[in-house]
Amino acid sequence: MLVDGFGRNVTYLRVSVTERCNFRCQYCMPEKPFSWVPKENLLNFEELFLFIKVAIDEGITKIRITGGEPLLRTDLDKFIAMINNHKSGLDLALTTNGFLLKDAAQKLKDAGLQRVNISLDSLKPDVAGKMAQKDVLAKVQAGIEEALRVGLKVKINMVPIKGINADEVLDVLEYAKARGMSIRFIEYMENTHAKEQLKGLSGQEVQEMIAQKYHFKEIGRVGPSPAHLFEFDDGYIFGIIDPHKHDFCEDCNRIRLTAEGMLIPCLYFDEAMSIKDAVHKGDVAGAAEILKEVLRNKPEKNKWSDDDQNETSSRAFYETGG
Repeated sequence: MLVDGFGRNVTYLRVSVTERCNFRCQYCMPEKPFSWVPKENLLNFEELFLFIKVAIDEGITKIRITGGEPLLRTDLDKFIAMINNHKSGLDLALTTNGFLLKDAAQKLKDAGLQRVNISLDSLKPDVAGKMAQKDVLAKVQAGIEEALRVGLKVKINMVPIKGINADEVLDVLEYAKARGMSIRFIEYMENTHAKEQLKGLSGQEVQEMIAQKYHFKEIGRVGPSPAHLFEFDDGYIFGIIDPHKHDFCEDCNRIRLTAEGMLIPCLYFDEAMSIKDAVHKGDVAGAAEILKEVLRNKPEKNKWSDDDQNETSSRAFYETGG
């Protein structure tokens, strides 16, 4: 069992396999040039897997593959199969922008992937193009449909930004609902890599928009998930993730590993330790000790508060699956 310095049981590992992305979303890295960390600086799948085995053997039960855009990494399905074959019963998931998913969905499902979270910020081609700075909507929707066809459980993520896509909250919700997909509205997280002067909808504003058409009740959080859940009269459930709150920090169960081998105790914090040397050497004991040290240093809560929301992260979320 993995327990941090505040007594929280850590069972969830998010693994970023690449910082590369084929989108330039305004809330993430709109000005990032197409220059990247050299491939030789990244951990190969065998090295990532060495650490993942350590984490699983110590108590990790849920693994999410992220990026950047993870489907840009060649043979991702083989990596997922390595993890799936190590231990049965793991919760294996993927976060993607969906652009390359149509051709990959069946292979991912066959490898053992169970669930996929897909970013969908607009149902209007021009707005989606403005958000991602690329013509993306048709291929993303094709990826969604293929994921559903092959039997993957699909969850939609939407970041509503005022003046861009905030007027589509109901449209995207109804698109997800009609296809049996859950949806999470994620408040924009201020960071130095995003386009300046963006302003996201608050969770309360999202609720008010939905309440104009639907009656729903609040369920609250379930377990360590950061999402506050709400249920329609017909049983459909949607969620809102508000990073300015600390309540989900109280039972946070996750840590993050970057493609370069940095083990991060909290998405928002810049503190991290490298496992690169340990896995290069095949030092299982050393990797396990680094894992325990990172857990000892895991912060109690993030730096935001309801009273002071001017805190801005320097963390590049595209490196950590933020």
